[in-house]
Amino acid sequence: MNNVDMLKLAQDAVRTVLFASAPMLIISLVVGLIVSIIQAVTQIQEATLAFVPKIVAVFLSLLLFGPWIIKLMTQLASELLTNINLYIY
Repeated sequence: MNNVDMLKLAQDAVRTVLFASAPMLIISLVVGLIVSIIQAVTQIQEATLAFVPKIVAVFLSLLLFGPWIIKLMTQLASELLTNINLYIY
C-alpha cells in the first residue's frame, strides 16, 4: 500500500464522517440560533432553554437522516472490505 492509497483511504473516511454528521450539526446550529434570538428578544436567560430544543432537534434529525447515514457507513465499510487485499501486504 503506497502513500496515495493511504491518502485516498483517509480522505474517504473523513468525507464520510463529515457527510454523516453534517445534518445534525446544521440543524443544531439553526435551532441554537433561533433559540438565542428568542432569548435575546424576551430577555429570558435560562441555560436549559438553549439545550433542550437542540437535543430534541438533533434526535429528530437522527431519526430522519438515520437511514441515509447508515447507507453512507455501509458503503464505506463495503468498499473497505472489498478492497482489503490492496491494504494488506
